[in-house]
Amino acid sequence: MFSYILNKIGYGIVTLLGVTTVIFILFNVLPGDPARMMLDQREDTEQLQNIRKKYGFDQPISTQYLYYLNDLSPVSIHSKNIENYTYLSANKYSFVKLFSFSKKTVVLKYPYLRKSFQKNDKNVSEVIAETMPNTAVLAVSAITIAIIVGIFFGILSALFKDSFFDRIISIISTLGMSVPSFFSAILFAWLFGFVWHKYTNLNMTGSLFEVDDFGEKIYIQWKNLLLPAVVLGIRPLAVVIQLMRNSLLEVLTQDYIRTAKAKGLSTYKIIKKHALKNALNPVVTAVSGWFASMLAGAVFVEYIFNWNGLGREIVNALNTLDLPIIMGSVLTIATLFILINIFVDIIYGMLDPKIRLK
Repeated sequence: MFSYILNKIGYGIVTLLGVTTVIFILFNVLPGDPARMMLDQREDTEQLQNIRKKYGFDQPISTQYLYYLNDLSPVSIHSKNIENYTYLSANKYSFVKLFSFSKKTVVLKYPYLRKSFQKNDKNVSEVIAETMPNTAVLAVSAITIAIIVGIFFGILSALFKDSFFDRIISIISTLGMSVPSFFSAILFAWLFGFVWHKYTNLNMTGSLFEVDDFGEKIYIQWKNLLLPAVVLGIRPLAVVIQLMRNSLLEVLTQDYIRTAKAKGLSTYKIIKKHALKNALNPVVTAVSGWFASMLAGAVFVEYIFNWNGLGREIVNALNTLDLPIIMGSVLTIATLFILINIFVDIIYGMLDPKIRLK
């Protein structure tokens, strides 16, 4: 089991290195000078040279890539030369010194995602820390709705197989998987936040934390969570319904279910005590993957509902070409996706030895 865990972690590290490389290459072949982006309309030749030197933009792409990996790595090597980009500065890193050799210092630190071009040199990690909790709340709420509602309707659909109810649920779930999230977000915001506002009392846009009319007090507005959570949960909900239905139908044909029926157990007890546990396996697999992807899928939903999360921050950064925020956010989402998948694989390996052997 230990070798299995190490193997999964190794694959995760290699995958993360590949994602980091792709992100770096993509955003460094884009047209435009990062130094000019940072200075906006205030640049002159001397300022541009200072910025390029300070952030390593004057170095070849290969050297800049090594600098980027050094910033991201928890164990990193730094120069003692104050003019070098890798100089160990407390303004950039929170670190613990491990040892020194020659003109280099090796430290243990938090990954450094650099500073925003547009937010007055604010650390990207601070921007992510401020917005990620809102995205996490939205993702957890959406997947909770998808699990509860999806399992319930999946069970009903299986119990009333080929009935009118089953066909309606099948059509609705197919539509749910087919309709893009941004279209659903626009439709729900317009219908429930505008057309039927007097009945729903929901807003078209709004975040979890709102400021009162006097601009003095911040309070939680839970009703703003409902529409984006429902919209974000529609696609996984449709998947859960179909998986639950098909899996339960397969389980209900097993011999032990027929034995339970022969003993005179009610349908409710058969579903609850015997069939449901085994039927949930493919649902758990799908839910784990969907939860990880929701962190990325929330981009359009957050922007349309003006939800103050990481997704909206990415869209705003794309509009202003704030490359460090885009790169840091995408890398954070990719890291969470990889970690969740590693965790799920390890749990499966603990529960089923066959998976470890494969």
